[in-house]
Amino acid sequence: MSSKKAASSGLSSLRLVVAAGKATPTPPVGPALGQRGIRGMEFCKLFNDRTANLVPGTPIPVRMLIKPDRTYTFTTHTPQTSWLLKQAAGIEKGASKAGEEVVGQVSVKAIYEIAKIKQRDLPHLSLEELSRMIAGSTRSMGIKVVM
Repeated sequence: MSSKKAASSGLSSLRLVVAAGKATPTPPVGPALGQRGIRGMEFCKLFNDRTANLVPGTPIPVRMLIKPDRTYTFTTHTPQTSWLLKQAAGIEKGASKAGEEVVGQVSVKAIYEIAKIKQRDLPHLSLEELSRMIAGSTRSMGIKVVM
């Protein structure tokens, strides 16, 4: 999680990764919000409502913009590409030495499906460009692409 202060506008931003439908005001979410004067229970209820349609426990990146009066807005993003690839390959973690070991495999169709998911966050990229980027991630994670 990280925080930045936008100097000229008085806004601060906060980035969190929260499990879909399972946000609670306990660490790490509660303390991160409490430091900025945000009520954790309020955020958790809003976040859980917004992510109710997702598979519970899916790690969702969140970006919050917090105003000086302690009001805020937040946007949710798609899960990290590495998480989606691990789910598609059915593995717990990627290779410790990329290029030297293969820990799983994914189909070209799975890469395309992940690209369609990621296009929500990156609409300026084509599905082909996203698919190429995701295929590059498979190599660095030790995941083999199969037809």
